[in-house]
Amino acid sequence: MFPFVGRYRWALPDDHFFDYVLIRTLHETKCFAKMKSGFEECEMTIEQRLSAWMAAAFARAGVTEAAHGSIGVRRSQNEAFGDYQCEAALKVARALGQPPRVLAAAVQAQGTPPGCEPLAVAGPGFLNLRLSTAGLEEALEAQAADERLGTPPAGAGRTVVLDYSSPNVAKPMHIGHIRSTVIGNALDRLFRFLGYRVIADNHVGDWGTQFGLLILGYRQFLEPAALQADPIAELERLYRLSYERSRAEPEWLAAARAELVKLQAGDADNLALWRQFVAWSRAEFQRVYERLDVHFDLERGESYYNDKLPGVLERLAAAGVLEASEGAQIVRLEAEQLGVCIVRKSDGGYNYATTDLATVLNRIDEFNPTEIVYVTDERQQLHFNQIFAVARRLGVATTLRHVWFGLMRLPEGTFSTREGNVIKLERLLDEAESRALALVQAGSPELPAETQAAIARAVGLGAVKYADLSQNPQSLVTFTWEKALALEGNSAPYLQYAHARIRAVQDKYRERFPHEDPARFPLCVREPAERRLALRLLQFPDALLAAAAQTRPNLIADALYDLAQTYSSFYQTLPFLKAPAGIRESRLRLCDLTARVLKQGLNLLGIAAPDRI
Repeated sequence: MFPFVGRYRWALPDDHFFDYVLIRTLHETKCFAKMKSGFEECEMTIEQRLSAWMAAAFARAGVTEAAHGSIGVRRSQNEAFGDYQCEAALKVARALGQPPRVLAAAVQAQGTPPGCEPLAVAGPGFLNLRLSTAGLEEALEAQAADERLGTPPAGAGRTVVLDYSSPNVAKPMHIGHIRSTVIGNALDRLFRFLGYRVIADNHVGDWGTQFGLLILGYRQFLEPAALQADPIAELERLYRLSYERSRAEPEWLAAARAELVKLQAGDADNLALWRQFVAWSRAEFQRVYERLDVHFDLERGESYYNDKLPGVLERLAAAGVLEASEGAQIVRLEAEQLGVCIVRKSDGGYNYATTDLATVLNRIDEFNPTEIVYVTDERQQLHFNQIFAVARRLGVATTLRHVWFGLMRLPEGTFSTREGNVIKLERLLDEAESRALALVQAGSPELPAETQAAIARAVGLGAVKYADLSQNPQSLVTFTWEKALALEGNSAPYLQYAHARIRAVQDKYRERFPHEDPARFPLCVREPAERRLALRLLQFPDALLAAAAQTRPNLIADALYDLAQTYSSFYQTLPFLKAPAGIRESRLRLCDLTARVLKQGLNLLGIAAPDRI
């Protein structure tokens, strides 16, 4: 019921991640025929197909997108007004100087979209679309048969370098690192699922002024037994002691700077210490990443680009944008209202700006990416705006994007490694698993201890991740144990339980009907509860595309929670195993498709979906 001539995507410039226009039946409309050569073959979601049909219908009614902007449909917020709505007539009619309902009626006269009931004009000029029962069932069958659940490979042929997590050497990962790590990993998984070639890069902070303080503190305050027991905790203590002393004693600060100069000059002893700090830290990081099921394609610290820094200044000078100012070297960005970007300090040292520019240039040379995405906290907005502006001065055409997120705070205020008031990430994960294990042991005491531990790991770590990913990344987060470890309401455990409950229903069906195969029966959508569930399933691919376009994993979480609630109503309203043959199997197939979508969505968030909880 959803045929269309030519499976096309308009290939727009690279700075539009998924912002493409989809046009159906190009042969029908002369005004779109000239654009045909700019399209690439791909699949479409139902919303995209309906938007394409609507754009063509407006064109047949004399309205072109080129003149009046994007014309499409969106999911209806009230099922009384159909499944999808188009508001374009209200906007376009004003520009044309005619009543919106007149224009909407002209579009209505263009026919009925495939797989839909006849268009309805409502209110001041809304166009309401409702999928027909046959169209809904056919779309569901197609989704059920597709391993990708109807999601188009929107990123095919494109490369994204994704820079996220990026902890600092010699410091433990604390709760503040959870945001960049889980947001970045969710985007990593999402982009890969959408067909992008992803280069996930952990740009570790392994170079900089802090190492002068750490080297001096290591030589003055080291406790060998503490180092052997927990190297990172001891390095953190040494850094904090050295930092505190540097604030009180100018001569200590001067000595620390001298150690840094020696390190940067290649002093053998300082380099040996630095390498040991890095080795201890990376072992610690890797343990946490494995626990979180986070993996990188690259792990290049700032030090990797150290020998490339002089070349950055040479390119800036050749481009005619490098200036001397009070002994430093700068790039003026007043035209972009970004002030001045210092690329070499007055003491001759390089800084983060120089390193990040070298990183950008190296990534472009090595990977030729469509886009480079940085996932960091909001405090780095000016820094990356400056880096991107300087890169453009150097002729960089690759899209550079900063995905920033709000800070995480404690109820009493900010936390700082220097002040020693951080909550270590591993402590949070330990607590999450411990609380989840208590619930599993109480609810399923008959399970083997190993199985209980595995379920508790999935539930506990899922709760921590979802507590972050279910919020808009740009929101400010105040950390509390209660929020981080929520096991009820809009939480990962709620979604995991919905998935496990479906698997239990399927187990019961196999016990009662061991010789039946639900796949032999067609999907039938007749009851309102079935219809609502079917629509939520079919809208999942559009939620993924929106999450990618806006770099907001919380849109996936919203879709999953909506689906789980809709399934709960479906489950409570309609009989399953006691339903007549055929209807029973159709509902089991709806259950199975719901479980697949829940599992896939949770996986994209980095969260496991156990078959039993």
